[in-house]
Amino acid sequence: MELQTKNIVTPGELVNLDDHPPEYTGTYEKKGQTKKRLKKLHKQLLELQGLLYAESQHAVLIILQGMDTCGKDGTIRRVMSGINVQGCDVFSFKVPTTDELSRDFLWRAHRSVPSKGKIGIFNRSHYEDVLVVRVHNLVPESVWSQRYQQINDFERMLVENGTVVLKFYLHISKDEQKERLESRIEDPTKHWKVEASDIRERAYWEDYMQAYEVMLQKCSTEWAPWHIIPANKKWYRNLVIAECVVDALKKLDMRYPEPSVDITKLRIDD
Repeated sequence: MELQTKNIVTPGELVNLDDHPPEYTGTYEKKGQTKKRLKKLHKQLLELQGLLYAESQHAVLIILQGMDTCGKDGTIRRVMSGINVQGCDVFSFKVPTTDELSRDFLWRAHRSVPSKGKIGIFNRSHYEDVLVVRVHNLVPESVWSQRYQQINDFERMLVENGTVVLKFYLHISKDEQKERLESRIEDPTKHWKVEASDIRERAYWEDYMQAYEVMLQKCSTEWAPWHIIPANKKWYRNLVIAECVVDALKKLDMRYPEPSVDITKLRIDD
């Protein structure tokens, strides 16, 4: 489908983010055109989540990456709207704790992977260790340069053990980020979201774009490809990701388990 295939990074493909307009909305021109479709996708997602939970043969891990204000929280709130919260866990990856730093960089990611029957969402992820770590020279290049293959091996192991890995890079422009940051500063109800680091990191925009391009090239694999999601328009971002998640769940061809008792012999007393 046009919504999905246009945004999948072919394994090994050189990525230039300038070739992916963040304001792209396909054949849609405004939000109202997507409401009916998104409502249908929400219904399908709820049904498929119930089937995923009942069958308990697979797990789904959704990874959201992108610059500050790209819409990770909004994606979780809008795309996963209405699903059973008992079957979905969200993990936010912030600055590593002392305990986490004393272990391998994938430890905190692996311990947060969803169990079979569940959907897990990473708000940022283990990819921070080839992004912010690289941009700010937190470890030597000889260390972070090995992590691309280590991440690929980790994700392959997850897939081979029944976890579907869906990775979305939420692509916004620098101008769009500026507008969103200014909106937070001007709106008292959003002041709690404002952090000085968000402003400081803008100075490293080009460094981050380069780091993301390398990440997308080296870590888009046959078993866990990256999707570049145009995210300037929130409504289009939500639609594309919802399409991708629903499509991935459908491909699992799930079935409800057989009953553990003979249903025909059950009677409910008055």
